[in-house]
Amino acid sequence: MSTVALLSGGVGGARMARGLASVLGPHHPTIVVNVGDDEDIYGLHVSPDVDTVMYTLAGVEGPEGWGTAGDTFRVMESLAALAVDTTFRIGDRDLAVNLARTGALRAGEPLSTVTAHICRRHGVGQPLLPATDDRLRTMVEIAGGRRLTFQEYFVFRGHRDRVAALHFDGADMARPGPGVLEAIAGADLVVIAPSNPPLSIWPILAIPGVRDAVAAARVVAVSPLFGGRALKGPADRVMSALGLPPGNRGVIAAYEGLLDLLIVDTADEPGMISAEDGPRVLAADTRIADPRDAARFSEWLLTEAL
Repeated sequence: MSTVALLSGGVGGARMARGLASVLGPHHPTIVVNVGDDEDIYGLHVSPDVDTVMYTLAGVEGPEGWGTAGDTFRVMESLAALAVDTTFRIGDRDLAVNLARTGALRAGEPLSTVTAHICRRHGVGQPLLPATDDRLRTMVEIAGGRRLTFQEYFVFRGHRDRVAALHFDGADMARPGPGVLEAIAGADLVVIAPSNPPLSIWPILAIPGVRDAVAAARVVAVSPLFGGRALKGPADRVMSALGLPPGNRGVIAAYEGLLDLLIVDTADEPGMISAEDGPRVLAADTRIADPRDAARFSEWLLTEAL
């Protein structure tokens, strides 16, 4: 069996993980997850990308792709009654995960150990590796040089602000999480999920040693764009604001020097991306919200890429 490492962030990354897991088996792929979105919310350490992948692999994700299906929000209702801003909504079952994580971290356990424990409790067998156990925070610079935490930009302000620059605070001092470099170096294929390139994947690549490991591997990226735009979220706007070329040329530029193959959606014309841009480009139906579609796409991707 081929070994696969997946770089993942957001809902697109979680759905790609689910598709690959359905094809590769109960203990594959190894999933390296962005932690630049982590933040203290309501006094708790929240790891949105880690939890989104975990819930999706466990088959309990909410209808929007995050949180858990059928969760209640009684704690949020009680906080709102106390005049607390509950824009960042955490369901009651989801809150329990965050409470357990926060307590373990405060007791001195690293994020990777805590994540492995919580995943086992959810029946997730795939290795889910935080990109680093160290503090790494994505900071979004907007007009006037003001810096926002990722969640302030994305959730509290609804990602309406034009992004002037990104900063990955702590990345220069961070170490790759346990197993991260080994998973990438030992993989027959590294897959970059259809995640937002600057916001979800760049924080992983900013950790010393990770980009070099990816550059030495065989790498396929799945574009998050459809007809040049993101279905949800600000990926295309962020890429444009940061000076990347439009459409899938921007995806190639975001991963300059890393890609052997780029998969774009059938809504995009691969022939419009010239060979001199670098990687080979193939088109497929990349809509993978349905688990069966994700499995079919993943099987096709592995056949084409390996």
